[in-house]
Amino acid sequence: MLTPVILSGGSGTRLWPLSRDLYPKQFLSLTSDLTMFQDTVERLRGLAAEPPVVVCNEQHRFIVAEQLRQMGSQATSIVLEPVGRNTAPAVAVAALAALRAQASEAADPVLLVMPADHVISHPQRFHAAVENGFRAALEGQLVTFGIVPTKAETGYGYIRRGESLGGVHRVAAFVEKPDLARAEGYVASGEYFWNSGMFMFSARRYLAELERYAPEMRLACEAAFHEASKDLDFTRLSKEAFGRCPSDSIDYAVMEKTDSAVMVALDAGWSDVGSWSALHEAAAEDPSANVTRGDVVSEATTGCYLYSSHRLVATVGVTDMVVIETKDAVMVAPKDRVQEVKNLVGRLKQMGRSETQMHREVFRPWGSYDSVDGGDRFQVKRIKVNPGGALSLQMHHHRAEHWIVVSGTAEITCNDKVFLLAENQSTYIPVGATHRIANPGKVPLHIIEVQSGSYLGEDDIVRFEDKYGRKGTTN
Repeated sequence: MLTPVILSGGSGTRLWPLSRDLYPKQFLSLTSDLTMFQDTVERLRGLAAEPPVVVCNEQHRFIVAEQLRQMGSQATSIVLEPVGRNTAPAVAVAALAALRAQASEAADPVLLVMPADHVISHPQRFHAAVENGFRAALEGQLVTFGIVPTKAETGYGYIRRGESLGGVHRVAAFVEKPDLARAEGYVASGEYFWNSGMFMFSARRYLAELERYAPEMRLACEAAFHEASKDLDFTRLSKEAFGRCPSDSIDYAVMEKTDSAVMVALDAGWSDVGSWSALHEAAAEDPSANVTRGDVVSEATTGCYLYSSHRLVATVGVTDMVVIETKDAVMVAPKDRVQEVKNLVGRLKQMGRSETQMHREVFRPWGSYDSVDGGDRFQVKRIKVNPGGALSLQMHHHRAEHWIVVSGTAEITCNDKVFLLAENQSTYIPVGATHRIANPGKVPLHIIEVQSGSYLGEDDIVRFEDKYGRKGTTN
């Protein structure tokens, strides 16, 4: 039995300003109409596999659930990490979740571990590699997928191929990221492959190897999982227990130490989309070697990646540049220096800039809101409520709100009254009134909200009821 494990962590620095801490790249549509997370789920179609186990940051839980819902897909389990502890602990709790989901206590599902933010252009080749590795995993091997290199790449670790074991090869060595000269030698030899960060092994076999090489990690993960609480469709790990877990990758904690590591070669158009230049390489170019998304007009421009999410982006006489426009930020960089975007994000965080954390449009389990304007004592938001969605029943001490329905039908609660608003109708919510917006319809509800008052912060919320079980000040 094959159980995919999708690792959906990440802090969103290298593809800023599109990727943010609270909305990292795996939840963005960068290479297709689907998001990268959805592409990873879609990649499983055609494999004889169970629904995936997803491991994610608890702040991303509703994004994961909504993107699965949009696809009509489900997960065996969505496990929430209270703190990041790298890939080895994430896979350990996924293994425990996969084992718990089995009807038989003797079952030992084979885990296919995949990061949520990779591109694979040829899924059928990927399926063939998975089927090849599945046999080795059933025999107790720990499988890693080595990417057939297309160039000398200094940004990846490498795997040196050992003896053939019939369809797979023993891993001779894991190699750190090399300098250019060494990388060129690796590629020329034909014996080295890029380390993809994808793995396959049985759940019990991985936990046994973790017990052998990192016993403290296994104990902490088991404690965090067994002390976990259920939160709607989520498994919320114990923060105290998981916080005690050492932080380490699968490579360092297990794969570089085990004597059972084998490699399956994979040539399927793989990329980890680790920078804007990598995203350029993964996309289709126009005749001028440009990749454009959104409202872009270029003149005498070559070799550029140009992205507009909101406004017109126009370029003249530009070569080998990256220009990214979002609603609240514009980033411009030479294509050969995009790795330094990470340093830029670090500076912005030191400055306390909110643009590193979230987009102007903020996503919630019920939909989203976009702060379109604001000034002294007023703020204007565009609110979208998904079908069946509802904001919490709440009250504000310092602001009143005017709501105008643009499209859809709204069910409004204001104190002891509940009523419907259709398109072009509006209502007023006084300061101190208990209120809620819900969407009883089958299409998204769009509302313009005008707030006015002495304080308009998101923390001016007293919440009475919430169908999503949330606490704190988020809507």
